This record gives sequence, C-alpha cells and structure tokens, in this order.
Amino acid sequence: MFNKSFRKLFVFVTTVVLTGSIFAQSSAFEIGRIDPSIEACNNFYRYANGSWLKKTEIPAAFPSWGTWDILVTRNREKSREILETAMKEKLAPGTSRQLIGDYYASCMDEAAIEAAGIKPLDPFFKEIDSIKDIPGLRNAIAKLHKAGSGPLFGFYSYLDDKDSTINIANVYQGGLGLPNSDYYLKTDEKSVELRGKYVAHVARMFGLVGEDAATAKAHADSVMAFETRLAKASTSPVDQRDPTKNYHKMPVTEADKLTPGFDWSAYATKMGAPKFTSINIAQPDFIKEAGKMMNDVPMAEWKTYLRWFAVNNFSPRLNKTLEKADFDFYSTTLSGTTEQIPRWRRCTRNTDNSLGEALGDEFVKTNFTPAAKKRMDELIDNLFAAYREHINKNEWMGEATRKEALNKLSAIRRKIGYPDKMRGYAGLKIDKGSYFENVSRLTEFLSTRDLQDIGKAPDKGRWGTTAAVVNAYYNPNYNDITFPAGILQSPFFDFKADDAINYGAIGVVIGHELTHGFDDSGSQYDGDGNQKMWWADADRKQFEDRANCVTEQFNGYEADKDLFVNGKLTLGENIADLGGMAIAFDAFKKSMEGKPRPANIDGFSPEQRFFLGWAQVWAENDRPEYLRLIVQSDPHSPAEFRVNGPTSNFPAFAEAYGCKTGTKMIRSKQCKIW
Repeated sequence: MFNKSFRKLFVFVTTVVLTGSIFAQSSAFEIGRIDPSIEACNNFYRYANGSWLKKTEIPAAFPSWGTWDILVTRNREKSREILETAMKEKLAPGTSRQLIGDYYASCMDEAAIEAAGIKPLDPFFKEIDSIKDIPGLRNAIAKLHKAGSGPLFGFYSYLDDKDSTINIANVYQGGLGLPNSDYYLKTDEKSVELRGKYVAHVARMFGLVGEDAATAKAHADSVMAFETRLAKASTSPVDQRDPTKNYHKMPVTEADKLTPGFDWSAYATKMGAPKFTSINIAQPDFIKEAGKMMNDVPMAEWKTYLRWFAVNNFSPRLNKTLEKADFDFYSTTLSGTTEQIPRWRRCTRNTDNSLGEALGDEFVKTNFTPAAKKRMDELIDNLFAAYREHINKNEWMGEATRKEALNKLSAIRRKIGYPDKMRGYAGLKIDKGSYFENVSRLTEFLSTRDLQDIGKAPDKGRWGTTAAVVNAYYNPNYNDITFPAGILQSPFFDFKADDAINYGAIGVVIGHELTHGFDDSGSQYDGDGNQKMWWADADRKQFEDRANCVTEQFNGYEADKDLFVNGKLTLGENIADLGGMAIAFDAFKKSMEGKPRPANIDGFSPEQRFFLGWAQVWAENDRPEYLRLIVQSDPHSPAEFRVNGPTSNFPAFAEAYGCKTGTKMIRSKQCKIW
C-alpha cells in the first residue's frame, strides 16, 4: 500500500480545507518550500521542505499536516459539492445519487441523532444481557459483527492464499480497543501511562450509557484485563506481515475444536454466509485462547466486554456526547488532535468510506479524464520496461529465479482511475431517516454481499478501494496494481508539470507498487497470486541478506527521543520506496533518450527535480502523539525517512547534488535490492 499512514484504523479524523497561504503552491512545484540553509547532502528532506515545515502550523483538527492532506482536502471539497447537491434532489431509490444523498442527509441530521440518544444501543444490550451460554455468546458476537462492531475476531470472504481461483472463509484476530497488542504488553513509562488513560476512557464511556462511577470503573478494569489476555495471545504486528504465519486452512470441524461449543458453521449462518467445509484460521493460537476464554471467563465478564465493543464502535454514529468522548481518546490522546472537524466534513468522510463506489462513480465524472488515463498508461508502460531491465541485469539472481520474476512482472495487471464495472447496491435501503439504522443496514448489506463470495471464483476486476481515495496499492493475490482517480492529481500527477516532477512523484508511486510484488512479503506469491516460494534457495538467501540491510538502516532512525523506527514492521514499504525510486529514475532517464536535454527549471537540473518531486510530496508536520502512534503501529516509515532512506542509498542522487563521501546522505553501507 502507498497510503500515508495508519489513519484508517485509529485516527478518526479527515482533512480540512483551510484558506490562506497553506494553498500557496504552484500546481507542479513550489521552490519556496526549499530551505537553502540546509545542505541537500546532509538532510535532503529538510532541504527540500524546510521552509514550508517551519512556517506551516498543524491545524487543530489534525494530527499532522502535509502535502498529502492538501490533496485529500481538495477531494473532500469536491465530494461535498456532489453530496450537497444530491441530498436536495428527488431521485429514484437505489441510484448512486439517491444513496449517497440520503445517507449524507441522515448523517447531517444532528437533531434526529440527538433525539435518539443511546436508544439505538438497546437491541444490542438486550442481546448481550440475554447470554446464558456459548451459543448465546456466539449469537451476540454475530449480531455485533453484522452491524459493524468488531469484538474478538474478523470474519470475511477472501481468496485462498494458496489457490487464488477460489474464495474461502477467513477468520482474523481482533477484539482490541488499542491499536495493537504491543500497547498492552510494553512496560515503558509512556505505554503504562497510555493504558491508564485507556481504562479511564472506557470507564467514562460506560458512565455515559448509564453506569454509576464505581460500576463503570470496575467494568473498565475488567475490559483491560480481558483485552490484555487477548493481546498476549495475538500474533505480533511484525509477524502479521509474514503470509506463511497467517495461513492455516483447516476443515471447519478442526476449527470447532479450537473453540469448543462455539460452532463456526452456526456462526456463519447467523452472518448470512453460505455453507462451507474449510476455513482459514489466520492465527490459531489466538482463536484457541479465545476458545479457552469462552469456557473459563465468567459470562458476566464477556457481557461487559461485548457491551464495551458496542459502545466503542457505535459511538461515532450516536449523540454528540458519546461521539466527542470517543474523539477525546482516539484522536486527542492517541494522536494529539485538539479539535473535531465540522459535522459536514465528518459526514463527507463517512459517506466516502461507506458508499465509496457510489460516490466515486460521481466523482470521476468531473475529476478524471481519458487523457489522464492515457498518460498514466504510458507512464506505467515505461515503469514496466525499466523494471524488466532491472530484473534482467540483476547480478545476484540466478537464471531460474530471474525467469520466474519476469513471468510474475509480465502477469501484473493494472487498474487506473475507477472500476470498469461497478458491483452496485441492489437491494440496499438508505433513506433520510435514522443515521444509525442507515449505517447498520449498509454494514450488514456489505458484509452479507461479501460473504456470498465464499466458494466462488474471485472477480479479479474488482477493486479494493474507491475512486476518490488518495492511495494506491498492490494486491499479491490478484497480482495487480491500482491507482484511483483520487491520487492522480497534483502534486502526484500533473499535466502542467515537467516530466522530472511527474516521474519523481507518480512515477515513484508506480514503481513502489510494482516493487511490492517483490518485497519481503509480496515476493512469496507467484504470478497467479498464490503463496508459493518460486525462488531458488541461494537466491532467496541473497534477497534476505539485502533486505536485512534495509531493516538495519531503518532500525537506526530515531523519530523522537528514544522512539526508533521498527525496521521489520516497515520493511515492505521501505523496500518498495527503494525499488520504486530506482525504477522510476531509470524510466525517466529512458524517456529523455533521443530528445534534446530538457533545460534547467528554477535553477535545477532534470535529475535534481526528479528527487525534489519525490521529497515534496512527503512534506509533513506531525504532532508528537501522532508520531508515536504511527511509529508503533504503521508499516510505513515517517515521512522524513521515506525521503532520506532511499535517496541515501542511491548513487544517482549523490551525483545529481554533488554529494561527497562522508556527508550524511551518502551511506557507507548502501542497500540495493531491485
């Protein structure tokens, strides 16, 4: 994935349009961002962005602010125009505009949401209170899952990791209120302090749904103990990146043995899934521990845990008091944000997140052109050619492995702009009534629709993201790269920019996604999307040695005092940045062959502008709390290291800026893989 950070999971904010100098940039390149007092060869990120970083304050409603946020903000503004118009129109039920217009309208109806108070929680509390045994526990978990709450585990349909021709049932560990298991287990001062704040937050939320202070505190302590036990059984964030450690396909009868009395088939029926005989339990040790807890934890404690997950997950769609309390912990405590974004911005974000296909269908009508798609196709063609050349010239790879790598590269499909065919929302009811009910119906609709894929061949034309999102990704099971319309805009992709800037920005993004097919995780899948070791043993050893160089490099980056980047957690993204830069630079050089050399612009050579194009898309100021969050939880490195990390390994950068041996941007031990 190319996405900026961890926001989808725990930072419940979105971007905001500000007026004034924050938009004072050309569509292609802003020379005023450069800080000439910093040597490019000592800290290229600070050189390329230093003046902007010094003068730019983080808006109160954000955990960070940077170039990326500016683009997301523009897209949100465009989406808002679509939604504000659609909500006022009389439209036939089931059309994209009716769905997004009514959904947005219900989200904006604060009076109705306030009048409902916490009543929408009553059916869930009633189900939870009625639990007497494990079958009752199973049914309550299914009810919460269908409505969008996530206690204990996730259940979904996805390709069989070792047979990409079929979708199977999958179970994945979950059920934690903090970002990941490390937050429960680390013993440093800040981690201990944060756990105390989390317990206080849980108690506060229980109080807001009617519990007295003593009961709320006791229940919060119970939740912490319960989740800590789950955390101890959880697969670590680093190990979750290794596909071999998260594939454990087994007969359903074997899964039932992990959780005596739970009955996975009965749970799946409650979820609306078709019958199946095998299931991938991604983390069996976690599920086995959950099964033990079903039998040795009193049902009263299970009820407390499930009540917490109902309150925690549903609070953003309830009244202002609960929504604000949720914001105070997950946005302020975890990421330093001090102010909520306005209601309309939250509703625009929520509509995009929930009905993204319908909103994206409208978005691309005015924000993506056939010319943009054609130009992207040309750039991707050039990146493919450069990648093929790199593989052919790779000096450490044997011929048998090289052949397999070339076959995989040639099989990678591309998706640009928006899906050719929409899945649609046939049968979904959305109206201008209850926002809570709209969200619940939509969540159940999407879950049931996806689960119906179990046992069927996958539709490999399907997208895993929406058209308006600012992101790009590689999917190892589909072996494809996707570039939504949302990211194919300035500063990543700009018709008015020179080739150097575009290759440095969107070109590296393309190269980054292609390299994910050959990073430490993606390289474990073949061209058909199956988890399969296609490497010769000696070649794999060479690859892993070179990957270790990258791990060690990023382990040495100190993001804040005593806060170091986790080189293992970020390895895949760091390999992708390193490979993406090398491939994009060679594609750019090839694009200049047979043509007059481009003139310098703003005093910079084409090669220098290539690197400036990459560096400036990552300009970003972070709050300390947010920086700590992403370093502990995000597989992407902080922005400064995404720029300086790959460039310090790259001889062409040193040549472009005349860097001498001994300067900080020239590593004595340079890492190179692709």
